[in-house]
Amino acid sequence: MLTVELPHVGESVTEGTIEKWLKAVGDTVEKYDPLVEVVTDKVSMEVPAPASGTITKLLVEEGQTVPMGSAIAELEVEGLVSETAPMPTRTQMPVSPEQSKPMDKPIDTTGVLLKNVTNVGPTGSGGPITQGITSSEGTAQAKQRYSPAVMRLAEEHSVDLTQVSGTGMNGRVTRKDVQAFIDSSVSAPSVTVPSEPIAQAKSAPVLSPAAEPGADEERVPLSVVRRMIAARMAESVSQIPSAWSITEIDVTGLVRLRESIKESFQQREGVPITYLPFVVKAVAEALRENPLLNSSWDGDAILLKKRINIGMAVAAPNGLVVPVIRDAYSLSVAGLAARMDDLARRARQGSLSLEEVQGGTFTVNNTGALGTTVSQPIINFPQAAIMTTEAIVKRPVVVAGDAIAVRSMMNICLTFDHRIMDGAEASAFAMGVKRRLEAIGPETGVN
Repeated sequence: MLTVELPHVGESVTEGTIEKWLKAVGDTVEKYDPLVEVVTDKVSMEVPAPASGTITKLLVEEGQTVPMGSAIAELEVEGLVSETAPMPTRTQMPVSPEQSKPMDKPIDTTGVLLKNVTNVGPTGSGGPITQGITSSEGTAQAKQRYSPAVMRLAEEHSVDLTQVSGTGMNGRVTRKDVQAFIDSSVSAPSVTVPSEPIAQAKSAPVLSPAAEPGADEERVPLSVVRRMIAARMAESVSQIPSAWSITEIDVTGLVRLRESIKESFQQREGVPITYLPFVVKAVAEALRENPLLNSSWDGDAILLKKRINIGMAVAAPNGLVVPVIRDAYSLSVAGLAARMDDLARRARQGSLSLEEVQGGTFTVNNTGALGTTVSQPIINFPQAAIMTTEAIVKRPVVVAGDAIAVRSMMNICLTFDHRIMDGAEASAFAMGVKRRLEAIGPETGVN
């Protein structure tokens, strides 16, 4: 009997939730056939069969969250000697005989992470794209290589997948493409549940038995991702004694600069210039001056992060996604604009890799794009702080000489871990961001 285990996919991913079993007890599988769809707080993946055989037992139910490395199924394999299921690695995937080499010892986990896939919730689910082919061949082959989720949805709604246009990498058809095709065909609105940025998650506790909804109520079942988000937000609020502050910034110079360069910047750089790259640049420089904001709590110590990796919240179809801008301090405003445009576009498409959504040390959320002027964000655990940029509003203010002038004003709201820092350090950071943004004028460079 061969035990199938939940694979380890990274140090920061400690748990996974069984979203859907793709095989049932008694099914015969071939090696590398997908067995189960698993959702983690970072990415979703399909766990393949480590060997050919027959499934004799499913040890974990759908919706259940278990630690990485846990046994999730048992597989009967003819002529099996070892009871350990080796993990299919890149060198173990189907190759020619002359390419394959025997392993020195079996690996004690099973499964492979599928990177270029469509994401579920914060970062998603789908199938692999074809490697080692030309772009034209890749487009044709990727369209014919569908993930189990795509095929299952298409079968349920009698959709001809050849009629669906793919938006995934190399033209791959994603589950979102199929759903959009179905929605457009029947003109029926879909109900989605918004999600928020998460890092690591644990099973949300059941607080009380389910109550029967009233005549004017509707009970919406929790998705796997929503349960993980609920647990993650509760964990952040319960473990971090947070404090909050708001700082008002005069961004009149920034508004005028952007208006004067936005057309030439678009033509020169090929991406639009928004206010956010200027803000992220100011945040990165202020973090370098105030390293406590770029840290995390470690029980009996504070871990100062040497790299400044800023997560930016992006509103995607399935909810908020938080891709990470690595080494943001080293990038110019133009470089940040290009990087942020690329990450935001692929976040909305659901094509971010695991590496692109982990390793953040500080988070920026542009809630002002939704029209808010004040908000109180929840810290992206285990980071030390999170900052929002609010809507830019014109209003009269007192300027030099006690004169009153109409200025473009913006609030930044900061939530910080009061175990790590006090108000003095948090305010020093906020004032550093304010000073830099208010200093922007017509002569400020972006390269």
